[in-house]
Amino acid sequence: MIRFYCPEIEDNPLMPEVESGHCVRVLRHQPGDLLEVVDGKGGLFTVRLVDAHPKRAMVEIVERHSLPPYWKGRLLLAVAPTKNMDRMEWLVEKATEVGMDGFIPLHCRFSERKEIKRERLEKTAVSAMKQSLKALLPVVEEMTPFARFIDKYKELPGKFIAHCVDDGQRHLLAEEYRPGEDSVILIGPEGDFSQEEIRMALDAGFRPVSLGDARLRTETAALTALQTFHIAAQLKATAG
Repeated sequence: MIRFYCPEIEDNPLMPEVESGHCVRVLRHQPGDLLEVVDGKGGLFTVRLVDAHPKRAMVEIVERHSLPPYWKGRLLLAVAPTKNMDRMEWLVEKATEVGMDGFIPLHCRFSERKEIKRERLEKTAVSAMKQSLKALLPVVEEMTPFARFIDKYKELPGKFIAHCVDDGQRHLLAEEYRPGEDSVILIGPEGDFSQEEIRMALDAGFRPVSLGDARLRTETAALTALQTFHIAAQLKATAG
């Protein structure tokens, strides 16, 4: 069954205009049809279509369910966006499918892009959430200067920076990550983080990590890191 996104479903019986159009114009649902709705906060609802209006379809809630994420702890990606915005949309789509709680675009010294269209990334996340049958919508933040990000997340227990400087201090992310811990990983621009940024992160308690021997593009590195979080957690759960 196709799912619809209605963030205020418990307080407002009207579906958003975009979802109403998809439901009524495209899928041609009629009054009395049962639909599945998610609120992006973990709520899954079975609703009945009451008024098939193409811009403000009205529904009534039939059943409520909680659909919590299958991972423990918050998982955040902080990534310096690439020049090609399509690659960032691809990353947000795939990372939402894999499972994350938040995406923070970073403005670094060597960033190729200094601004983003947050709305585009949010729409991509909504579509991926519905397609992958999740009920949790990742929070997409505004472009955040590197220093401000470090100050905001310095108290997070699981803090990692994946830089490319071969200084002998990096360990594999899979070895450093403690499953279930609120965690964020920093992924830099194609030119990597500056020495000043690396030092700032390390001084704030971020642990330097490697994602393996292969040279990865920004979006590939970010998705690899997120999947590493999930695989490490699954292996721990399997081990008991």
